[in-house]
Amino acid sequence: MAADFDYCIIGGGVVGLASAWCLSQHGSVLLLEKNALFGAETSSRNSEVIHAGLYYPPGSLKEQLCLRGKALLYSFCETYDVPHKAIGKLIVAPDEHNPRLTQLFTKGQQLGIPLQRLDRRALQQMEPEVDAQAALFSPSTGIVDSHALMQTLAAQAERHGALLQRHTRFLNARPEQGMWRIHTETSDGPFSLSAATLINCAGLHAQAVATRIEPVVAPLAQLRPCRGHYFSYPGAAPFSHLIYPLPPENLTGLGIHATLDLGGQVRFGPDTQYLDKDCIDDYHVSSALKKTFAQAIQRYFPALDTDRLHPDYAGIRPKLHGADQPAADFDIRRSHDSPPAIQMFGIESPGLTSSLAIGERLTEMIQRH
Repeated sequence: MAADFDYCIIGGGVVGLASAWCLSQHGSVLLLEKNALFGAETSSRNSEVIHAGLYYPPGSLKEQLCLRGKALLYSFCETYDVPHKAIGKLIVAPDEHNPRLTQLFTKGQQLGIPLQRLDRRALQQMEPEVDAQAALFSPSTGIVDSHALMQTLAAQAERHGALLQRHTRFLNARPEQGMWRIHTETSDGPFSLSAATLINCAGLHAQAVATRIEPVVAPLAQLRPCRGHYFSYPGAAPFSHLIYPLPPENLTGLGIHATLDLGGQVRFGPDTQYLDKDCIDDYHVSSALKKTFAQAIQRYFPALDTDRLHPDYAGIRPKLHGADQPAADFDIRRSHDSPPAIQMFGIESPGLTSSLAIGERLTEMIQRH
């Protein structure tokens, strides 16, 4: 008895859609998304940055998949006319001979990431409004229209025959006759189907989904949801590149940085605010955060006009580490062998940049068995 689908993907964010596109070239794909829109959660509430791959621990999945994903993403955007731009990023330091800046420059050289060291004079010529003593310039860092990217991934997956179902909630799955019996709830009522391979790309809900895949595999990576707020800065942009403060070594966050969208508008963020697990749909941005944001921004942009700083939006990242812990790696695991299931936990930044590489890695993991 053949399964209804070769692959069933739970979750229609950018990683789920990229996985659907990759797998649709190798078999029949069904993607289940509970929301009315694809990417309505983490994938559409971020900085929309194509990262260079500089920050992550050597040999980590984040490093490997970001480096590979950056190349795949630029190529995909060029091929399918997804709006994007290699705008470049400045990582700014308060002192010229900062050892952390030197460490990042050396690492970039080792990884083959183009970088340029700038002293204060060169930095002022590039970005007159930025106050710092030294910087690294990363020309391969860029920005992408994440909504257009997801729409294009969905369209290309469907062109290859994938069935993408919104308004469809995953209920549970269990092995049955060598395949997965999957139960869902749709707008028309309950629906059951079978798939040869099950893939959990549910982002903030990945752990909850995993508890409904039988038999449950323990221990599960613990979810540490972390909200990041953004403030807009309407009017003429003071910068022409992305501006990032020097990040801490433990990489709990990249600091409140300045990003530009493709329309040239500046926004600042995100900060880091850990949440209880029952608050993962709370996207409120309090105006009370304005003072904290202003203080952080003025460290590298002293001419900030606080009257132009307005609460914008928030995103919630599915972290696997707490506030005082080193940053955790992506957790991509083959949790069941017969029938096979692959689950992904902690796909936070650089998940957008890595999305196509994750889809590629997923395809390789399935084809190896």
